[in-house]
Amino acid sequence: MSEHNFIKTYLQDLSKLIKADDSLIDQMILVRDALIHANENGKKILVFGNGGSAAIASHVSVDMTKNAKITCLNFNEADLITCFSNDYGFEHWVEKTIDAYGNQGDILILISSSGNSKNMINAVSAGRNGKFHSIITLTGFDKDNPLHQLGDINLWADSKAYNFVENTHQIWLLTIVDLIIGKREYLA
Repeated sequence: MSEHNFIKTYLQDLSKLIKADDSLIDQMILVRDALIHANENGKKILVFGNGGSAAIASHVSVDMTKNAKITCLNFNEADLITCFSNDYGFEHWVEKTIDAYGNQGDILILISSSGNSKNMINAVSAGRNGKFHSIITLTGFDKDNPLHQLGDINLWADSKAYNFVENTHQIWLLTIVDLIIGKREYLA
């Protein structure tokens, strides 16, 4: 396949994933509403991911806080991750971070391409124990993955390609940020 055809096919396949249907739109509106509700009640958003999903968590956290004016935290500091991983095991560092920083009524966003990351799955229990308002998951690969089964609102990208799933998650989350900003402009 030529480079031209590769890029054309690649971008066409990616565009199929982000093409909105009514179900996806409804889910994204539910996420937006949960985030606004938390903010209006003085609560915050905690967002987590591994690898590329951690980078997405950082980006979304900054945009949510700066642009949408909703307090959103991510925890990608090496010292926190290695401390909690050393003491509790890597599969529990997110759970322990939620225990330390989460409050009742907060929102938890968990990003995992496969939906099989044990630290993200264990985080759900911490969010439930902390009585979080909502647990939002973003996954891909198999629709019946464990993380997708555990959230209150679940966005799923129908692909087994990491870059497609991660790009789709980032687009969806930043669309929600822009949706919040747009709603605020209409209310001003």
